[in-house]
Amino acid sequence: MNVATHPEKLTVKDYASDQEVRWCPGCGDYSIVRAMQKALADIQAPLEKTAFISGIGCASRFPYYMATYGFHTIHGRAASIATGTKLANPDLDIWVISGDGDALSIGGNHLMHVLRRNVDLQYILFNNEIYGLTKGQYSPTSKVGTRSPSTPQGSIDSPLSATEFALGCGARFVARGIDTLPKHLPEVFKRAHAHKGASFVEVFQNCIVYNDGAYDHFTAKDVAADHQILVEHKKPLIFGADRDQGIRMRPGRIELEVVTISENGVTEADILVHDETNKSLATLLAHMESPAFPVAIGVLYCDPAETYEAAVHAQVDAEKKAHPKPDLNELLRSGPTWTIE
Repeated sequence: MNVATHPEKLTVKDYASDQEVRWCPGCGDYSIVRAMQKALADIQAPLEKTAFISGIGCASRFPYYMATYGFHTIHGRAASIATGTKLANPDLDIWVISGDGDALSIGGNHLMHVLRRNVDLQYILFNNEIYGLTKGQYSPTSKVGTRSPSTPQGSIDSPLSATEFALGCGARFVARGIDTLPKHLPEVFKRAHAHKGASFVEVFQNCIVYNDGAYDHFTAKDVAADHQILVEHKKPLIFGADRDQGIRMRPGRIELEVVTISENGVTEADILVHDETNKSLATLLAHMESPAFPVAIGVLYCDPAETYEAAVHAQVDAEKKAHPKPDLNELLRSGPTWTIE
């Protein structure tokens, strides 16, 4: 007689491949891959139904280090290949891994379409504000004044906000994480995975070689409490080492301001409560920059809608029902035709 047994619970180690992890010592990518392995272990993601698809860049080595399916594709096109993969196999759980250059420069057009179409996948953007793999050129997210081999006098380009870009493209789930928050980052990945549709997560990641300390002004331990805010749905936007700072709507204007609770008559009732279904609020939070504002971390926006592949397959199924016995010969000769003599 056959006896059914439950499969053993997968551990973090089960999601790590046998490949040697080869990033620069101290790179923030190490903590991100560990956070991903932790998140997948927490949700018990089936190895045989999970795939990581990447483009080109330091972050794009990610698939080698996961004991799942993986595809290291071409520069900027990971989103397109992931879309085709999802349409061919809707049951496959797809994670796209990309960097700020790969995603927002050569891949910006492809990222835009995977978000607006709402393909059911998770897109993780590692943002270190520099091209690391090709030796430190400035990227679309580099700050004005960034000195690099391609901008020796300092960049004059206004940097692109990855999160605001995603919101503008119509993404239905937008979140942020930091490589130095190992407990928080897996939770963000799990929220992204739980969302049905395109999930976009920007991870602020340090490049220790070419752009070291780019985020120290809000990630360093001695300033983090006062210069970043972990947003949570239906909870007031309060931050600060003493938890006495808050975000409220400026009276009479559609803009945010930082206030101190218990000063000038300000009470906790005046502080905005985060609503992750409010796209306008998410956009305002994404626009906040240190030092004038704390940087918003966590799920900024989540508002599910029908997924692209569901609509595509519904359309195909409807056509099959309407024409159960299609005639290819008739189809080829339908519409305008010409006879060549």
